[in-house]
Amino acid sequence: MKQKNWAALAVRIVLLLAGLTIAHLGVALFLRSDLGSDPFNVLVQGLYRVLPWPGWMTHGRVHLLVCLLIVLVLLGIARSYVRVGTLLCMALGGPIIDVWNAVLAAALPPDMTGIGWRVLELVLGCIILAFGMTLVICSEAGTGPNDLVAVVLSDRTRKPFGPVRVAVDAGFAALGWVLGGVVGVGTLVCAGLVGPCAQVCMPVSRRICDACLKGVKGLRT
Repeated sequence: MKQKNWAALAVRIVLLLAGLTIAHLGVALFLRSDLGSDPFNVLVQGLYRVLPWPGWMTHGRVHLLVCLLIVLVLLGIARSYVRVGTLLCMALGGPIIDVWNAVLAAALPPDMTGIGWRVLELVLGCIILAFGMTLVICSEAGTGPNDLVAVVLSDRTRKPFGPVRVAVDAGFAALGWVLGGVVGVGTLVCAGLVGPCAQVCMPVSRRICDACLKGVKGLRT
């Protein structure tokens, strides 16, 4: 039974890593569009721009530090919510963004900066982010630190998750904007498009996860 449980956990972690990689491709496309990022990365972008970081710091590394701070706070007030997948999201999210930024910069022509291309990057970023996010959720290996903020607040206040998530995202975006992050049409598109896209992607991601886990018995916890 223990071997089966370890096998199930290994499959879930692989699914989480795949979802995380896909989701952060969406984030990298957001950043390239420069039309406004998703709310959490608006906060990260603002902190990256306003604070006197050393030269070796990147957006991805600031992302890692902010996630680490969130996890430390959650360990103090809501330890049960922090799982192995949360730590993986915290440790790997920022570096994955940096890798995607480098890949996209090398792969795409430098003159693709027109508004039409930037809007395409924005919309594709929303769709890709939504799919990756649902794959992470359906892996059931843990949730990223920024997503856990809304989960914990919803549970503690007994309020529906949807409105709490909107409020948390609004708080991230507002603070990031004050600090110098880019809040624009992209931030609004993210708020209006990612949710519906995630709703469409959720059953697809569930089927993918179920198919990957089908060969491992004793999965339910």
